[in-house]
Amino acid sequence: MAASASASASATAVPYLDKTDFLRLQNGSDIRGVAVDGVEGEPISLTEPVAEAIAAGFAAWLFERKKAAASQNLRVSIGHDSRISAKLLQNAISRGLAGAGLEVVQYGLASTPAMFNSTLTKDEAFLCPVDGSIMITASHLPFNRNGFKFFTNAGGLGKTDIKDVLERAADIYNQFTAESLANSERKASSSIKQVDYMNVYTSDLVKAVRKAAGSIEKPLGGFHIVVDAGNGAGGFFVKKVLEPLGAFTTGSQFLEPDGLFPNHIPNPEDKTAMRAITKAVLQSRADLGIIFDTDVDRSAAVDFQGREFNRNRLIALMAAIVLEEHPGTTIVTDSVTSDGLTTFIENKLGGKHHRFKRGYKNVIDEAIRLNSVGEESHLAIETSGHGALKENHWLDDGAYLMVKILNKLASVRASGMDGGSKVLTDLIEGLQEPALSLELRLKINQNHPDLKGGSFREYGETVLKQLEKSIGSDPNLRKAPVNYEGVRVSGYGGWFLLRLSLHDPVLPLNIEAPTKGDAVKLALAVLAAVKDFAGLDISALDKYLREAS
Repeated sequence: MAASASASASATAVPYLDKTDFLRLQNGSDIRGVAVDGVEGEPISLTEPVAEAIAAGFAAWLFERKKAAASQNLRVSIGHDSRISAKLLQNAISRGLAGAGLEVVQYGLASTPAMFNSTLTKDEAFLCPVDGSIMITASHLPFNRNGFKFFTNAGGLGKTDIKDVLERAADIYNQFTAESLANSERKASSSIKQVDYMNVYTSDLVKAVRKAAGSIEKPLGGFHIVVDAGNGAGGFFVKKVLEPLGAFTTGSQFLEPDGLFPNHIPNPEDKTAMRAITKAVLQSRADLGIIFDTDVDRSAAVDFQGREFNRNRLIALMAAIVLEEHPGTTIVTDSVTSDGLTTFIENKLGGKHHRFKRGYKNVIDEAIRLNSVGEESHLAIETSGHGALKENHWLDDGAYLMVKILNKLASVRASGMDGGSKVLTDLIEGLQEPALSLELRLKINQNHPDLKGGSFREYGETVLKQLEKSIGSDPNLRKAPVNYEGVRVSGYGGWFLLRLSLHDPVLPLNIEAPTKGDAVKLALAVLAAVKDFAGLDISALDKYLREAS
């Protein structure tokens, strides 16, 4: 954050920052920033005083939302993933909450889904339910980053809420004095409680699998399942979930928390990460492999032959499981899912595919909205591995997604059938998958004169309108009749989607096609429409076309 000069700064104990400095930390419905040195050109923006102010801003927001009297003790839980800045930020957050008069409960190493769950659990022995919850995480971003996710029992805070919290935090930050900071530290040191909440959360996961198998104590007995936690927070799944259920877990890897992520990025969308879990499955001759992202709100799996259940394949698998339980239900996904997935959900499974926007919160909120207007939906899931079920309070929980898969294995075994994870592979038989799938990122130069002082978002919308106009004149291309994001077009046996990134000055272009030649034809159609926009960097598209020709 760039510090600014201010006459009032001398009266405070921290360098002056204005509201825009805080608002830059917003990343949709999360807060993200640089928390430690180590990467050139990335100065620290998420300092301890900034974190303390954000916590105090959340406290003020929570008092208002809960309509709590100043004398009422509100309780907030704090958890973190394995990042190296986690403890410092946990302490800063604790000071901000305690200084605002809230009761603080630290969980230590935890998962994002567990933090939301703590607002629902009714167990005073574990100081639950809490009124609010904060997870310290930056998901799969590099080691120097960190951030916060916020929850109440109504779910995760949305974009508007996060903006509100940050605006409050900016005001609070610039009123900090040495005395007020010391007072918060005194309050925190005398009022913080520590609880091992992960025991509660994992025992609920274990109970869910046992229930699905007809109350068998060890329904996964005989199954060999390996986990790759990527040195994030997901290592608990082996000792706290799989082994109590009877699974054999030899060959699991990178279970120890290490915020430098020395083995691979904990990200189910990352090719290196997926190769790592696939290799572990094949070397161990396991029935199933499971991989989590850093804070365990995303996941993917690998079957006994090394075939991946991620992206469209994971959605297809979860849709098959959910539609067995809720025939005809609507499956809500993000915008970059394949046409083959739609055919599979609607023609093979008898469900309805509602393709919406990118962003896990968008997908979840749309599923909730559909239910509110009478359209039944039980699953909201992104290609990124974020997935939420109605039965699990619409919480995007990577561990719970894997529990649904384990439930299927356990229930099939309990019914007298076997075949290991082949039962899962069989569930997605008939899913049409593209021979070629790619994503190119077309960056908008915000300083280019062609933007004429306007925002990158306005410029991007102009690009999309031109693309939409040009498609109408090509008889080989057909615009998607129902589309909620960007411009989606079918043609040449495949499709493309050009859309504006949720947060960045980028137009991601997704293309799926049956052959390289067909993909080139789709890419050329986009190029013809956007090549005259001088503020748009089309080098990635040019490079692809050169290499594909």
